[in-house]
Amino acid sequence: MNIIVFGASGGVGKHFTKLALDNGHNVTAFVRSPSKLDLKHERLAIIQGDAFDKEAVKSAIVGKDAVISCLGSTTGMKKSNQLENMTKNIVDEMVANNIQRIIYVASAGIENEIPGVMGKIMIRMLRNVLTDHSNAVNYIKDNNLTYSIVRPMGLNNKVFTGIYKEAMTGVPSTGRTITRANVADFMYKALMNSEYKNTSVGLSD
Repeated sequence: MNIIVFGASGGVGKHFTKLALDNGHNVTAFVRSPSKLDLKHERLAIIQGDAFDKEAVKSAIVGKDAVISCLGSTTGMKKSNQLENMTKNIVDEMVANNIQRIIYVASAGIENEIPGVMGKIMIRMLRNVLTDHSNAVNYIKDNNLTYSIVRPMGLNNKVFTGIYKEAMTGVPSTGRTITRANVADFMYKALMNSEYKNTSVGLSD
């Protein structure tokens, strides 16, 4: 499979890129700063680019079988439409090139699904980022792509275990964090298994 990873130099993106290469796929890493991606492989192509640049996205996405988005915003908790705008560029080029499959890493909270008082406080604190993710996800769905939306709880850099909880609705009842390597593992599983097509899955360790 020919896979393009947007945001491949980030924590989750880097883990996914390595995992896909280890499993025999051809991977194109689309990154702003190639120096941040300390991976070398005969099946890895690195493209320096910005997902805000529609032409750069267009050139990179041609010939791919699947798209992975691990993009993040640079605005912190401020109001922003960065994720929505980057996703629109990606989705528009997917449609133009008849590419159907996308895995999109969002965040727990985009469906107002974190329970309890602390959940509501967290959703309110992150409301601007969650709104941006939600708008991006809606654009994916509105264009009838085959998607898997990944909604991890708080991310950490603990070691990979391959053991984590999944929730097709809401979030797992226990666990408030998940390691980035485990998120990447789920993303790969979702890509390779049809049961995760057109699903939105909450994750925690």
